[in-house]
Amino acid sequence: MDDGVIAALRRAVASAPDDVELAAHLAEELSVRDQHDEAIGIVTKLLARAPENERLRGVLADVLRRARPEAPVVAPAESAPVAHAARFDWSAAERQLAASEAAALDDASRAADVLSDEVPVTRLSDVAGMSDVKRRIEATFLVPARNPELREMYAASLRGGLLLYGPPGCGKTFLARALAGELGANFFSASITDILDPYVGASERNLHDLFVAARASSPAVIFFDEIDTLGQRRSSLRNAAAMRNVVNQLLIELDGVDGSNEGIYVLAASNQPWDIDPALRRPGRFDRTVFVGPPDAAAREAIFVAHLRKRPIGELDVKALARATEGLSGADIAFVCSAAAEAALMDSVGTGRARPITMDDLRDAIKETPASIGPWLDTARNIVTFSDDGTYADVKALLRRMRRS
Repeated sequence: MDDGVIAALRRAVASAPDDVELAAHLAEELSVRDQHDEAIGIVTKLLARAPENERLRGVLADVLRRARPEAPVVAPAESAPVAHAARFDWSAAERQLAASEAAALDDASRAADVLSDEVPVTRLSDVAGMSDVKRRIEATFLVPARNPELREMYAASLRGGLLLYGPPGCGKTFLARALAGELGANFFSASITDILDPYVGASERNLHDLFVAARASSPAVIFFDEIDTLGQRRSSLRNAAAMRNVVNQLLIELDGVDGSNEGIYVLAASNQPWDIDPALRRPGRFDRTVFVGPPDAAAREAIFVAHLRKRPIGELDVKALARATEGLSGADIAFVCSAAAEAALMDSVGTGRARPITMDDLRDAIKETPASIGPWLDTARNIVTFSDDGTYADVKALLRRMRRS
């Protein structure tokens, strides 16, 4: 190859700066011509962006071997000068190679970092109220999991996952951790930010690595938060091929195509279950569903107690507070407690005397705190009114209770 080819490669790389293979080819040809500094500069810049790329690490290693002063350097032709790159910082380049390899290992094990090394200590008994939700979780998931002999006798399968759905701020994640604690399983939690990656194919790899790590640590619970974002309807992703591939990869992993999912319990939470790709709701995938609505009276009492326990309080009627906050989410009630504490604090600063949080503080905070689930209820009303086939009967019942249907 002559220098005209190098010039052509440089032009091609300039016109396609994201083409890793093309840039790596240019670096190899530059190295053959003893232009090691430029070759190493190209490869190290690419490695900074894609440290897991084995092709680039191999090219850098080859360039370093060619460029070492003590190694023979092959000239492309007798007339071409031999250039020993003695001025190049070999130690720095080798550190770059080692760092890229370490980064690649870190990237490959990133899914394992999501794992809580300790089995969650939370149990369903720690979840106040919500007796109907806990009963359904017991029946659909825990009873088969805890009774392997009976499961085998009745040929019952644990394949598939459990979808917790409902308005935001109502404790779906807490329930998932409690379920992991009941199963005595390691807990992997993955959100969209843990999975999605701007590089082509990296998101699918992240999903695969997560399941690999969970299979190696079974029994394990994999919990997908906001599964409606990660597993969107593919019909709405016609112009987003990358996201369609993520949904396809999730289906592959749920089916256990690349490995056994024995001992892997897959949970997911969603605020918008109607946006989930229908294929994810088929048997063997997220085929069990439990609606997690706003906390009931017992749960609201427990939330008030939990958020006021470490704050100075006067005489409070927790049952009255629970009655006054029907329709508020757990997050809303937490905000009410914070707002009441802030009012008491500011009053204490103004008077110069510390005082406890009172019922008046809490009542005022409740009046100023609208139910955050209002927009969700409006969307849900449209769904159950115009397109529900009976799937969301629990949502319809909630709408009747909230008088929004």
